[in-house]
Amino acid sequence: MKQKLPIYTPFRGVLSQADFACEIIAPPYDVLSSEEAYEKAKGNPKSFLHISKAEIDLPRGTNPYEQAVYDKAAENFKNMLLQGQIFMYPKEAYYIYQLQMGEHIQTGLVVSASVRAYNEGRIKKHELTRIVKEDDRVRQIEAVGAQTGPVLLVNKDIPEVHDLLREEIAGKEPFFAVKGEYGVVHRLWILDDMEKMEFITRKFEEQGNAYIADGHHRSAAAARVAASKGGDGTNPWDGFLAVAFFASEMKILEYNRLVKDLNGLTKEAFLESLKKDFEVREEQKTFKPFSKGSFGLYLAGKWYSLKYKGSLTGDTVADLDVSILSDKVLTPVLGIEDLRKSDRIDFSGGIRGVEALEKRVDSGEMAAAFSLFPTSIEELMSVADAGKIMPPKSTWFEPKLADGVVSKMI
Repeated sequence: MKQKLPIYTPFRGVLSQADFACEIIAPPYDVLSSEEAYEKAKGNPKSFLHISKAEIDLPRGTNPYEQAVYDKAAENFKNMLLQGQIFMYPKEAYYIYQLQMGEHIQTGLVVSASVRAYNEGRIKKHELTRIVKEDDRVRQIEAVGAQTGPVLLVNKDIPEVHDLLREEIAGKEPFFAVKGEYGVVHRLWILDDMEKMEFITRKFEEQGNAYIADGHHRSAAAARVAASKGGDGTNPWDGFLAVAFFASEMKILEYNRLVKDLNGLTKEAFLESLKKDFEVREEQKTFKPFSKGSFGLYLAGKWYSLKYKGSLTGDTVADLDVSILSDKVLTPVLGIEDLRKSDRIDFSGGIRGVEALEKRVDSGEMAAAFSLFPTSIEELMSVADAGKIMPPKSTWFEPKLADGVVSKMI
């Protein structure tokens, strides 16, 4: 019988040097295109984008999946270590990672999350993955010899751990504090007290479960790397880099939809078709949904509110607003069958605001846009607990973790 291993453990992290952290930390690799990464890292040789998006150091137009990109990432990571811009902490530790966006503050813990717990379903997922994106992360991890993009995890509250983290940072200067994208402040403290680490490890293990909020491809790739290397569950590759936050502090924004055409319908016919399942009302100003079952529609320079007339079914997935929009509008009316494959639909994270929707419709790039009410943490956990899968692009978490704060060698 296999020994049950802790769901989280401390580890020797690779940290940005405090003096360079403001130059190093960068947006997550998967929120920027190659061109955006090139522009953002221009003139900054210390940017972690030289590792997470290493194609920016190769001829423009280089395919990001070419082996040369992974080799360049490995070279850049090694050079940053040699130059002392990043360094391996000398002891196993947990790392307290706090994000502040305006008045919103959330405090989490950088951990090594158990691959075995992931494989056993104790670290629960709610999204499907694409093999091409898994392959990309596998090749990145194997080339660099490290996991450089953290998985975002959610835990139900553990008051004793919550209190301990607050006490650890109260009145103490962080190892570094850096302002990143959208003015988000990233703060890091190091917790290497053995007794406190053992307490934290035990408390999370007693809880037993965690939920992937963001990073399904990164966790799946780490599990594949671990399987290829084998071991007893205690090797460096048997854990994946993650930041665990408590559900009570997490913030989910809406994930809006845009469509390129109305499937051959006129504006009038499209609006009429919506009345079967929604109360449709033209609004005099921008409309942002205020509750579950409420949607906004931007079409031909005007906003409309859509209120769902149906009843909830009790099914954790079917009752999601993103599912209702797909089941009642996108598929039957607009003919969009598969959100993962269709080139007639696009998505816009809530951090970009409804103004981004208006701009893309007004420009003629898109025919219409739908603004949604955010999926809740409780809905995410309910779907994961039921072993079900959410539609793609159901959640947009803000503030986002940065790459380069902590990495994990394998």
